[in-house]
Amino acid sequence: MFMAHQVTQMRREIDEIPSAVDRLLTHGAANMKQTAAGLRDCNPAFLTSVARGSSDHAATYLKYASELSLGLPVASIGPSVASIYKRSLHLAGSACIAVSQSGKSPDIVEMVRSARASGALTCTFTNDHTSPLAQLSNHCLPLYAGPEKSVAATKTFVTSMVSLIWLLAEWKNDQSLLKAIHDLPDLLEHSVQEFWPALSNAVNNPGSLFCLGRGPTLAISNEAALKFKETCQLHAESYSSAEVLHGPVSLVGQGFPVLALTAQDHAEDSLVQVADTLAQKGASVFVTSPQAKHAHILPSVRTGHPLTDPIPLIASFYAMVEATARSMKIDPDAPRHLTKITETV
Repeated sequence: MFMAHQVTQMRREIDEIPSAVDRLLTHGAANMKQTAAGLRDCNPAFLTSVARGSSDHAATYLKYASELSLGLPVASIGPSVASIYKRSLHLAGSACIAVSQSGKSPDIVEMVRSARASGALTCTFTNDHTSPLAQLSNHCLPLYAGPEKSVAATKTFVTSMVSLIWLLAEWKNDQSLLKAIHDLPDLLEHSVQEFWPALSNAVNNPGSLFCLGRGPTLAISNEAALKFKETCQLHAESYSSAEVLHGPVSLVGQGFPVLALTAQDHAEDSLVQVADTLAQKGASVFVTSPQAKHAHILPSVRTGHPLTDPIPLIASFYAMVEATARSMKIDPDAPRHLTKITETV
């Protein structure tokens, strides 16, 4: 029987996030510079991403970061195009970025194989540098997260995000962004200790909730919604704050929980306005911005750079969702019907 007070593997791995990021920054530098140089030489007209699950959320973060910092569009490719439908895409002159914790899923492998055959420069981010995906890519960038045994990915997701933004920073030679990235281990030590108990209490019952983001924090919203489902068996849906008022808002009733995730960027004002609007409609809204007037303000660690702000946010969320699962007497290390590695064809 699961005991709510026991220390879970998920919690241990959340606590390892700062050291995992520090290890990545220490051991991954040479490979990162080499890959950035390869991308500069390639000078791609656009990027594509190939990923599933949490890794696809990291790819969403890449999309916004690339488009905002490099002006380079990123399109997500459905792996089934190659694996199920056996179609090749016209990807010459592009770079294909694959993100996979295990590097073993057959559909991801097949899509990257097809992308490379079509002329794309392929770059893989994985926690297993010996995996099939790593072996067939032009560049393999290990995540250096160390063994991750908990079914719910935490430190591999964070190191994926850090790796992706680091690659863009090296590619652009953006010194302010590089500094913010290398400051992350110390900041993450603080963010993994933020438990957000008020939010935990608000969602600690069966039902539904919304997670909101915009721009780079939409990736964090997507990941948060997945983790609520995975670890707490709560029905959570992720929306851009630009979309939630169009139709989904009709689900909002008195006390309906909403988590709004903000970075200190140009989207913060509009996201906070939506959060306050939902709070005025009776929702129980929690927002990671000090600007809110009606929503509950959650403490958050800011990094000094808008593109790195989402990273401490997800670390704090992980600490909260693990504690919430335990308070509900659900073992976050053994999510119902799930295994650590899901291999799709």
